[in-house]
Formats: sequence, C-alpha cells, structure tokens
Amino acid sequence: MESTFASYINSYLKNKYGKDAESLFSLSHILQYLVLKTKSANKGAKARGSFANLYAIYVIIEDYLNKGFDKSGKYSDYEGVQFSVLFKRQRELPFGAKLQNHALNSRMNEEFFKYFPTQTGMPPIMHDLVTQRYWFNENYLKIKVGVRIYNIAEDIINIIDRYVEVKQDTFKQFIVQCETLQDINVEDIAEVTDFIMTLLAPNVDARLFEIVSYSILKYYYKDVKIYWGFTPEIEKLKKDYLHLYKTGRTNANDGGIDFVMRPLGRFFQVTETLDFKKYFLDIEKIERFPLSFVIKSEESTKDLMEKLRTDALKTYVVQKVVDDYLGCIEEIINIPKLKNYLEGFDKPNAVTEVLKEIILQSKVEFNYEDD
Repeated sequence: MESTFASYINSYLKNKYGKDAESLFSLSHILQYLVLKTKSANKGAKARGSFANLYAIYVIIEDYLNKGFDKSGKYSDYEGVQFSVLFKRQRELPFGAKLQNHALNSRMNEEFFKYFPTQTGMPPIMHDLVTQRYWFNENYLKIKVGVRIYNIAEDIINIIDRYVEVKQDTFKQFIVQCETLQDINVEDIAEVTDFIMTLLAPNVDARLFEIVSYSILKYYYKDVKIYWGFTPEIEKLKKDYLHLYKTGRTNANDGGIDFVMRPLGRFFQVTETLDFKKYFLDIEKIERFPLSFVIKSEESTKDLMEKLRTDALKTYVVQKVVDDYLGCIEEIINIPKLKNYLEGFDKPNAVTEVLKEIILQSKVEFNYEDD
C-alpha cells in the first residue's frame, strides 16, 4: 500500500482486525481492488475520481447488509436485488447523480479481472439477465484467516464512505478556491489565469478538463459574429454571434457530441485518448458529419493528426478509407490552443467569466450543493 488513502485502509484494518489485518488484506481481492480505485483520494479535486465501479459494489453490498445476510447466512437463497433499486440508489449517492448502468452490468467485473486475471470466471457482481436481479459474490466477502472467517461487507461500505467524504472535502475546497478568485482585483487577473492554466494539465480529471475547455471555448467564440441569410441580398443578412452549448453531462453516451455551436452547427467532442478507433467511431455515429476534437494533450495538432493517420493506416491499410475519415475532422484543439485562447482574452472580466462558468458547470457536474 503506497498512497495516503491506502494507509487509511491499512490503519482501518489493523484497528479492527489486529494481527490478522495483513493476512486478511493479502487474501482479499476486493480490499486490494479498493486500494487501486481510491488512489485519487488525496490528490485534490483535479484528480480523477472513481465512483461508477465503487458504487456498483457499494449498492449491492449495502442491500446485502440491509437484509442481514452477513449474519443470517442465507444469501444463497436470496432472489437478488432488482436493477431499478440499485440504479436509483447509486444516483442518490454523492457524485452519482448521472451514473449509468455500465458498471453494474459489466465494467466493474471487466476491470476487476484486468487487475486480478486469476479470478476470471468468478465475477464479483453476478446478475440474471432475464430477471434483472443482482448479487455480490459472497466468496469475496467471507475471508478465512487461519481458523476464523471474517465477513468484510461492512468494512467495504465504511472504506468507500470514507473515500467519498475525502473527495467531497477536496472538491469543496476547490469550489471555495474558485469562488475566492472570483473576487480578485482586475490588476491581479494573472493569478486567476494561472489557476485556470493548472486545470488544463494532462493529468487533470477528464470531467474537469471538459468543463474547463468548454468554459474557455464558450467565451472565445462569444464575440465572434457572422452574417448569414436565406437570400443573397446583403441588406437581408442576419448578424449573429457564435454561441457554444454544452449538450449534457460529461462522459455521457451522447453519440459523440459534447458541445454544439450555433448558428454554424459545429459539433465538438472532448477526448483524452489517442486511439484512432474512438475518433472514427464518433465520426461514424454522426454519419461522418464534420467533427472538431478537443484533445487533452500537449502534443502539437500536427503531431496528433499524424499519429491518428499512422495508426489508422496500420489497421485499414487503404489510404482513401483513412483519408475519408480524417477529412471529417474539422479541427483539433489541444491544450496549448486552449491556453493561447485563455491568454488572449483582452476584456478585463473575460477570465473571471470563464472562472464563473467553471464553477457553475462543476457544481452541476459533481452534484454539489452549497451549505
């Protein structure tokens, strides 16, 4: 155990299980999985939080405890908990308002097997596709240390609860810091700019990067005006300013559209991957409509495009097929571009407006409510 939160888990187990704590941890794949999934706990609000897979575990084990199966020993006779109950419950939890069903259905198990391939064939989360009922594999809850069998269901709940508390606290501090900077004097606006720059680092949480990139692009485009109309007469042309809209929550299954620009009808997709298959899939999902990509990378746009081309050619081989896909990429916006846009704002309140948008979108995204 290396991270600060891993130390908390270690301390928690020692306080409860004493000399058996180390053996218990070494025998429990779920406790080891929790250590891997809670590494971001003490890295601040900018670090990626892991909630979907943790909450999939949490809500099923919570049901297990609520019905007393840790004491009754009759879990094997249980008809299972309904998907609708679990889905509703995980969305009631902090940061869980927009979680989808993927973790419950497959992703938690898939990731678990990636970390513990020897356990393949013994999924932690079990469900019946017909009845849509779920169970947690009790083999992972009952750990035998010597002659004693420990049920760690309650410990799993306590550890996840503590992780969520830490993430809530760090996010609250982030919001307070943002709101404090809102009141800064115009002559000290460089401090606000520097702070926003730190939110554009490659290791920042993907959701926060999407929020920051949207906030910057929204104010970058808002003063750009175009003239358009349905007839060629100049006097009938309409003057409009560009407006960027966020289509929904981050990481949503929205068909490859994160932002939409009016009135030009441009589509934007935010991504952190350089896997060309993901780009081509997004392009295909919207029937090869031109798409701009906002990429969480500090590589030059030229290098990014070349990498996509090189990797795609290895798979598709045919140059024309690759060119057709790449021709649908209207623009690549990387971290350096976003930073240049931010530094280029010449209106005194522009940067603070960007910060205000970051606060607003962050509160919505992370389901944060002021005290």
